[in-house]
Amino acid sequence: MNAVRPTHQMSALEKRATFGLASIMALRMLGLFMILPVFALYAEHLQGVTPTLVGLAIGIYGLTQAGFQIPFGMMSDRFGRKPVITVGLLIFAVGSVVAASSDSIMGVIIGRALQGMGAVAAAILALTADLTHEENRTKAMAVLGMNIGFAFIIALALGPVLNSWIGVQGIFWLTAVLALVAIALLHLIIPNPPNSRFHRDTEPVPAQFGRVLADMQLLRLDIGILILHMTLTATFVVLPLSLKEVLLPPEHWKVYLFVMLASIIFALPFIIIAEKRHLMKQIFVASVAILGIALCLLAYVHHSLIGIFICLLLYFFAFNLLESLLPSLISKTAHAGSKGTAMGVYSSSQFFGAFLGGLLGGWLHHYYSASSLFLVCAGLILIWFGLAATMRHPPYLSNHLLNVGELSQEEAGALNQRLLQIPGVVEAVVIIEDQVAYLKIDRKTIDSAALDELLVADKVHC
Repeated sequence: MNAVRPTHQMSALEKRATFGLASIMALRMLGLFMILPVFALYAEHLQGVTPTLVGLAIGIYGLTQAGFQIPFGMMSDRFGRKPVITVGLLIFAVGSVVAASSDSIMGVIIGRALQGMGAVAAAILALTADLTHEENRTKAMAVLGMNIGFAFIIALALGPVLNSWIGVQGIFWLTAVLALVAIALLHLIIPNPPNSRFHRDTEPVPAQFGRVLADMQLLRLDIGILILHMTLTATFVVLPLSLKEVLLPPEHWKVYLFVMLASIIFALPFIIIAEKRHLMKQIFVASVAILGIALCLLAYVHHSLIGIFICLLLYFFAFNLLESLLPSLISKTAHAGSKGTAMGVYSSSQFFGAFLGGLLGGWLHHYYSASSLFLVCAGLILIWFGLAATMRHPPYLSNHLLNVGELSQEEAGALNQRLLQIPGVVEAVVIIEDQVAYLKIDRKTIDSAALDELLVADKVHC
């Protein structure tokens, strides 16, 4: 038996569960993202519209999502994963119908708020953990993350196309249908877990919030993701309007699709280099700088199609790098056994940033200009740059879980001490209730044979 098996293959059930749940997550996020490149154009015709309310409509989902995602995850522990996910997707569908049926900006705001209330991400992650072995959980979470990224790319390109065919109201109706499709997938494709239990590698622990929020290194990353999504949402309050001045709206999809695909192709080698060559901080800080430069330039060239194109290419090159590096940095920085809590705070910061960005973008567009908005966003990035440049270099450690079975308090304490004595094990926390040992390991120096011998000696099977 090899205790550290990075090449361990997923079972057919694990693959089915992982890709099925990733599809459900992507369908929901696709619905949220498709209106981003087109809503500012559509909102001009709504009753009672003001630029501030347009920004609120774009970002309000982030406020309710941030507020409901952790409670929904906790409810799934008590009432079951599938029932809670089903209710969340139904709420999301109702919100989509409300937005689709509204001819006033306030109606759309209410619908968007309801969409955010259907916050099923935490419950989906918990169900994924229920249906995957500890050794394959990181792979499963990576698949979910990649699908969300693909949904974002497709949504930016698909939104303008669908807008020319069925309009924004039609997009909202389609979003409701996609939510119902996701419910069908949940009950027809996703297997029922043999048992549901708490997973602190994917779910937040309330008792750990104080420690996580007091960790200045994690806090820098949380502020970073907040500013990243704050500036993204604020930018899209005015970007479609600027693009409309130089390109017909039905053609906007070409810009978004090419920019997103090219930026991902350019970013991918740097993502690999950051991890393989231990240059994560350097590439991370450089990405923040490029983000700020792109926004600053956009303030002066947003009346030019070529200018917008170049700035968006720079922006999304940096954005894709940061979206990839930030979760990895959170995982590396969080202490063993607190990854789920750290990721919960991180996700809430991300959604709250989208809400603040909508408010800020709408307010600046109302009282100032598009140039002012881009410059203010660049100023926020400058603050983030200062936080990023002064952060510590991340430890290049991996999270590793061992299923240790039932142990007494004394046995758990003894096992914890012996685990820490194994070369390559930097942190170890044995949680009796979870029947899991949470480790932070250096994969280059880990003594797998010693870990095997220890587990066999203790009659613990991973």
